[in-house]
Amino acid sequence: EVQLQASGGGLVQPGGSLRLSCAASGFALDDYGIGWFRQAPGKEREGVSFINVGRKFYADSVKGRFTISRDNAKNTVYLQMNSLKPEDTAVYYCGRASRLPFSLWRSLPYYTYWGQGTQVTVSS
Repeated sequence: EVQLQASGGGLVQPGGSLRLSCAASGFALDDYGIGWFRQAPGKEREGVSFINVGRKFYADSVKGRFTISRDNAKNTVYLQMNSLKPEDTAVYYCGRASRLPFSLWRSLPYYTYWGQGTQVTVSS
């Protein structure tokens, strides 16, 4: 059974850091792309970052602050978030993509499995 388990969220002050984890089971990370998305109250889910076959992509709003990485031995994808801002507050989800053209990494229909989400709150 394919499962994604997102964790690592929490409350952090502006300028702080968090590392999110997306633990995968039921499939090998090598075979699929994994994306991180976030959804703030009243807003649509938006793409934050994506990793596949050594390629990494970031939304403009997080470039230079967030870093995506993958540990195949642990079958886990990480999102290191530094210099956090209040506007980064959202529920963060990881998703598994299928047959996704890299230029469309933000496109939700290509994601067939999702983790349950983890809350990130940036506030003083």
